[in-house]
This record gives sequence, C-alpha cells and structure tokens, in this order.
Amino acid sequence: MSDDSRPSPAEARTESRTAARTAARTAARTAVVIPAAGRGVRLGPGAPKALRALNGTPMLIHAVRAMAASRAVSLVVVVAPPDGAAEVKSLLDAHALPERTDFLVVPGGESRQESVKLGLDALPPDFDIVLVHDAARPLVPVDTVDAVIEAVREGAPAVVPALPLADTVKEVAAAAEPGAPEPVVATPERARLRAVQTPQGFDRATLIRAHETVTDDVTDDASMVEQLGLTVVVVPGHEEAFKVTRPLDLVLAEAVLARRRLNDGF
Repeated sequence: MSDDSRPSPAEARTESRTAARTAARTAARTAVVIPAAGRGVRLGPGAPKALRALNGTPMLIHAVRAMAASRAVSLVVVVAPPDGAAEVKSLLDAHALPERTDFLVVPGGESRQESVKLGLDALPPDFDIVLVHDAARPLVPVDTVDAVIEAVREGAPAVVPALPLADTVKEVAAAAEPGAPEPVVATPERARLRAVQTPQGFDRATLIRAHETVTDDVTDDASMVEQLGLTVVVVPGHEEAFKVTRPLDLVLAEAVLARRRLNDGF
C-alpha cells in the first residue's frame, strides 16, 4: 500500500529550504545602538537630555531597559558624549539591567550620524540585525521592539515603527522676514503620512553601506537607506514611544510610568 502522506521530492526540498530560512532568521543576533551624546538644549540647561531623571532614574537607563526587555536583543551599545564615556559606564553599572544582555559604552562624535557610525564600528562581527534607538524615547513597549526585529528577520532591509498623524499637516515656505507669518504652500494628504519613531531596525550590512555612502545631514537612519534606493517598511508604532524633548514631555512620561506602576501592582 502506498503512503500518500509522504511528501514528494520537490515538496521535501521546499520544506527543507523553508526550515533553513527559518533557522537562519532565528539564529540572527540583534544588537542595539543608542546614540546618547546630545545635549538636549530644548529641555533647558543642565545635564545632557539622556541623563535627565525620569521617576528618579536617568532616561538613558529607561531606554536601555526598554531595548534589553526584548529577548532577541543580545547587546546594547550606548554611544556616550565624547568626554562622558566613563560617567555613562558608571551609570549603567549602578543600575539593575538584564543579565542575559551585554552592554558596551563607546565615546560618540559631534553629530548623531557620526555617533551612530561609531556605535556600528564597535559591534562584534556576529550580529546580523542592528536597531538604532533614541535615548530620548525611554518608554517604548517591548512588543514594538520585537515587531521591528521580526520584520528585519523576514527580509526587510530597513524597518521603522510609526503612527498615523492626528493633526492636519501644512507645508510652508520661509517667512519674508524673521517673525513674519509663514505662507502655506501645500496640504499633504494626511492618510499617507506617518510619524516615525524608534527603534529603527536594519540589516547590518545595509546600515553600514548607508553610513559609508550617504554624507548628507539626516534626521534618521532610515532616510539614509532610502537614499540607497532600498525599500523602508513601516510597522505599527506605539503612543508611549514618544520622544522626550520639552519639559511637558517629562510630565507625560512621569504619568505613563505612574500608570504602569499602578497596573503592574508596584
């Protein structure tokens, strides 16, 4: 009697290739680069923005913990102010961090782009996926981190978490003189726009090529990959992944932490 349940040779080869791809995706190791060398002038004078306290703990520590909360993350590289690497290293040593994750501190450069490149240069060779995360986004949920990693594992060269816009956006031209009203020149279709967050995820080789190729001053790493002509894809962001830039953002962040403590029972 023939066994019709046995796969044909072609089906067996397909299953084998699928299993190999799945194993490769699972084995891909993920590192995070957190550029934290900025001064954060919009929060006013004092410590660099990443070192400002949030519920008694520096924002940077919250951001590091948010990345390390993902079990897929094996290494977090913090890029410190050029003259502050020792201080940041002491800061990490002084706070409880997941033992399954390794942490590394390197001095940064004069620009965010240069700092990210220095963080990339510090990565060991056995990491295939790299996330770049703003230290000023301390409250990113782990589900968002995992969604970005999974999209890169599935083959996307670059992934950004993003949210639809709630407000209508206007494109304006420069004012005729300082302080004068700015003329509106266009109203982009809001349904096609997204507010981009971090962590942004990349195939490591792609991100390295972007940093070696693109010399324009950019506001995020995904736009560098766009300039290579590659596709950047979007996964759902989260409202708690907002950037702490102004004093009012600190108030909102404290409120989010208070709600989390209430919900988690501590």
